[in-house]
Amino acid sequence: MDAIELLLERQSDARLIAPGPNAEQLAIIQQAALKAPDHGALAPWRFIVVEGEGLTRLGELFYQAAVKEGQDERTLSRAKELPLRAPMVIIAIAKTQPEHSKVPVLEQIESAACATMAMQQAAFAQGLGAIWRTGHFAVSPTVKAALKAHEHDEIVGYLYIGTPELTVKKTARRDPNAFFENF
Repeated sequence: MDAIELLLERQSDARLIAPGPNAEQLAIIQQAALKAPDHGALAPWRFIVVEGEGLTRLGELFYQAAVKEGQDERTLSRAKELPLRAPMVIIAIAKTQPEHSKVPVLEQIESAACATMAMQQAAFAQGLGAIWRTGHFAVSPTVKAALKAHEHDEIVGYLYIGTPELTVKKTARRDPNAFFENF
């Protein structure tokens, strides 16, 4: 797959099954993350790879967070199952340095987001599917604490990776003319 095809054809696949990435594919996904734009060479990222029994433990963490934080019944009933929607989840955390004089916190978070997008594209380029999810558990103080994220760190999201259960090519939904203008 060439770069232009990747950029124009990449999609999010919500229905993911085993197998997930093998060791070689995961190594490429990890290297792609580390090529993200990184002003000041801060490397403001931390990634946690979750698979196997770790997915069950992550679901239990989500459930405990939902209970502790008084989430609604729907969130409680789904919490344990959420991580099981793919054979691998990579948790992307922005490790920000608020005191940095030249690189604003927002830019550090954006760098972690770029790294997450790069991982998703690397998965797609290798014939895998992936979807980047956020939601309550990306901002949960309970989850952040359990993942040993510092007070100023942000969970950028959960990148679910596996084999697409369905091979449905999604068509373009937006007209570029609606979003671009000349100055």
